[in-house]
Formats: sequence, structure tokens, C-alpha cells
Amino acid sequence: MTILDDFMVRAALAGIGVALAAAPLGCFVVWRRMAYFGDATAHASILGVALALSFDVSIFGGVLVTALLMAGTISVLSGRGYAMDTLLGVLAHSALAFGLVAVSFLQGVRVDLMGYLFGDILAVSRGDLAVVWSGAVLVLVLLWWRWSSLLTATLNPELARASGISPQREQLVLTLALAIVVAVAIKVVGVLLIAAMLLIPAATARAFSTTPERMALLATLIGCASVIAGMYLSFNMDTPTGPTIVSTGTGFFIGASLLALLAKVWRS
Repeated sequence: MTILDDFMVRAALAGIGVALAAAPLGCFVVWRRMAYFGDATAHASILGVALALSFDVSIFGGVLVTALLMAGTISVLSGRGYAMDTLLGVLAHSALAFGLVAVSFLQGVRVDLMGYLFGDILAVSRGDLAVVWSGAVLVLVLLWWRWSSLLTATLNPELARASGISPQREQLVLTLALAIVVAVAIKVVGVLLIAAMLLIPAATARAFSTTPERMALLATLIGCASVIAGMYLSFNMDTPTGPTIVSTGTGFFIGASLLALLAKVWRS
């Protein structure tokens, strides 16, 4: 018997893997005000699940392709007569609706919609764990490789162009990383909570960060702490694990916001 035979250990490792990838990527989502973008990409993953089951391919592959197609569609249609928030709202809810309808047509396949919508971290297998950590490592390598260029393109696109950096290329890197996170996180926290894992740790870390690197590191630590504390609370209170993890992260965010407010009042 090995340590990975314990389902709680597998669940914790899967949650930490998702947090390691989602938290630093979430910093760019916050800086670029791409919250709706992440939400739309996540919602599209249900359609990816339906297509993967229809064609008997891996769920990861189906979700990844669909997330990339959604992100590409948004990039092509943006700035063509529609406000970005309107476009993202239409595409996000349409993709989720089409996905749910497509799932209802599947014959002879049992689909756990609640698991895909809210995650089923306690059911993570060794294979799922390998997918999660492979995706997390790939995202971290992408961010490490493009960190300086991504940061420059995020803070000042004109300066990026003057420095020979293509903002469009860096947007493509972010899009790819976001699609990978969505694909690996769907099993852990589900479609409806992926955006929360991206945004909440980054938003919490922002109040205590003086540099981008510090914010990314703090967001990662907060994300991992949310996973461990959320699993502990879920086990003791018998609550759904994915939502409890996100609720714990929200608790950290509220606490951080209050501390930042008190510090501001104290300085004044």
C-alpha cells in the first residue's frame, strides 16, 4: 500500500496542483480584468465534456480543445461591434446551455453533471492526479518562460511593442495557459468554481503585494492554504468539498480586505 492509495491524499495533491497553476495565472486575469474571459472559457468546458463522451476521447482533450476554441472565438469577435462584457456573457451562457443540452442527448453514458459543475475532488484517481500535475507543471513553465514579456504586455502594450514584444502573442500564451487550467481543474472544483480559483487567491494577495512576483507567490500560498483548510472543514462539517474550498478562499479574501482597511485607517 502506498500513500497515493489514500483518497484524501490524492484529493489534497490534486487541489494543490490546481492551486499552483491557477493562482499565478489568476494574477494576470486580475491585472488584465479578464474575469469574464476566464468564466466564459470555463463554461465552455461542459460542451467539451459532451463532445469528448460522444466521440469517446479523453475528457481532458475535449475540454482543452473546446476551451481553446472559445478563447479563440472571443479574440476574433472582440472589438467588432460588441462590448466585451456583453460578448463574454452571451458566449459563456450559450456554451454552458449548449453543453447541458448536448449531454442530455448522450445515450448509454452516465454523466455526473453535479461532479462536472461543482467538482468531485474526492473521486480523483491516480490518472487524474497525473493529468492535473502535468497540466500544472506545463502552465508554470509557460508563465516562467514568458513572465517578463507577459508582464510588460499587461502593464503597457505600447512599451511592449517598442521592446519587440507582441501583445497578441502574449495574449495567446495566456489563452493557452487558461485553457489548460480549465481542463485540469474541472475534475477538482468543477466548471462553476474554476473562475473562483483563478480570481480569489489573486485578489486576496493583491492587498499585501508591492511587486508582481510577490503577488503571484502570495496568491499561490493562499490558493494552497484554501485547498487544505477547505478539505479539513469539508471533512469535519460534511459539506461539498469543492464549494467549501472556494468558500474558505472567500473567507481569506474577506479577512485580508478587513486587515487592509484597518491598516489604511491606522496609517491615516
